[in-house]
Amino acid sequence: MCSAGESPWFWCNKVYTTDMSLQQTDQSVSQDSIQDLVSAAADILTPTERRIAEVVVADPTLIAFGSVSDLASRVDTSRPSIVRFATKLGFQGYTDLQSWVRRGVVRQLSKPSDRVRRGKHTSDLSRQEIVDATLSVADVFADGKLASLAEPIVSARKVWIISGESSRAGAYVLLSGLSMIRPSVNLIEAHTVGRDLCHADQRDIAVVFDFARYRRNAVTTAKGLVDLGVPLVAITDSPLSPLAVLTPLWCELNIPPVGPFDSSLPAVAAAEMLVAEVVDQLGNTAAERIDKLEQQWRATGTFYEA
Repeated sequence: MCSAGESPWFWCNKVYTTDMSLQQTDQSVSQDSIQDLVSAAADILTPTERRIAEVVVADPTLIAFGSVSDLASRVDTSRPSIVRFATKLGFQGYTDLQSWVRRGVVRQLSKPSDRVRRGKHTSDLSRQEIVDATLSVADVFADGKLASLAEPIVSARKVWIISGESSRAGAYVLLSGLSMIRPSVNLIEAHTVGRDLCHADQRDIAVVFDFARYRRNAVTTAKGLVDLGVPLVAITDSPLSPLAVLTPLWCELNIPPVGPFDSSLPAVAAAEMLVAEVVDQLGNTAAERIDKLEQQWRATGTFYEA
């Protein structure tokens, strides 16, 4: 973890005071724009794909609200060319690219300062979006995804939980649930980052919750732990999230707005499912731990009884 002649204190202090690789500008921590994606992929784009790029950079709403056929007609190219363009930007296909662009458009139009001035915040549409987003968490964790994210949490020496502001409810649920079934579970606060990183190493696991607009502290703390060799599980909202690019162990949640702010329900549902999966993988170890917890609750009169 430390090079010759460097103390652990020096390393941890270096990470958060002198290592400029972790000093992020607000722009680098925020959601990339379509122009950023095109710039990053410029060297691998064909002439046809460059024409597509020029059109969509000039007007991203062509992707947000148009079909593959609409865009192909606008650029005078084929539908497969549009799909190949999307994959070169890092998406599985046009639908994924469209969903990402739509979320970006919504974010630009729906910052809390804008949302709060729109009047009624509990329409039937917004209610359905919340329900759909929460139910979709089960689909996100299908096909073994949940088990793969939980496995390193089961075997880790320590668990370090990181969170932004709007995702904090999910982080607290994970902290509470994991603390009841295994030892050494910690929530890293902004004022304890350096101190906590001094005690982290590759035998641990970090779990980060954060969604656009990404918090600087969540991203830099996650990067700091990865640099220390700590594996990372990222619960985020986009394959282009600054957290998703740090680890192969990540999942994408749909985070709808609720009034002026973002919903916490998908993050809470994800945390609850992670805890349940960890319990299943721990088996008898979790059962014995819960039995001991129940004994302590009874001994200390934890619960009110009339």
